Amino acid sequence: MHKSTITIDIMLDPNKIPEQINWQASDSSADMQQKSKAMCLAFWDGADKSALRIDLWTKDMMVDEMGDFFYQMIMTMADTFQRATKNDDLSAEMKDFAKGFYQKFRDDMMNEQPK
Repeated sequence: MHKSTITIDIMLDPNKIPEQINWQASDSSADMQQKSKAMCLAFWDGADKSALRIDLWTKDMMVDEMGDFFYQMIMTMADTFQRATKNDDLSAEMKDFAKGFYQKFRDDMMNEQPK
């Protein structure tokens, strides 16, 4: 059996707020740690039938980046759901939601900018 390892290092400020997120995967083609401004990691606990999550973002993660990040996560979750279940209709609904979410987010961002 092949073992693959993913290492995540979180650098915290004195108030335990993430300042830097670095990760590295043993099966990655990258030979150095990769930097990230945000991460969402989820595990499924089959015994409790519940999702366990770790959501972190650094101080320098901008609001517009967070909107892009969530849009892309929802789109990739829809792709994963489709591959896992073969349910094209629900996958398409998730993508439609993501597109509407992103459009509303962009509209809200435009409305908040000084004129």
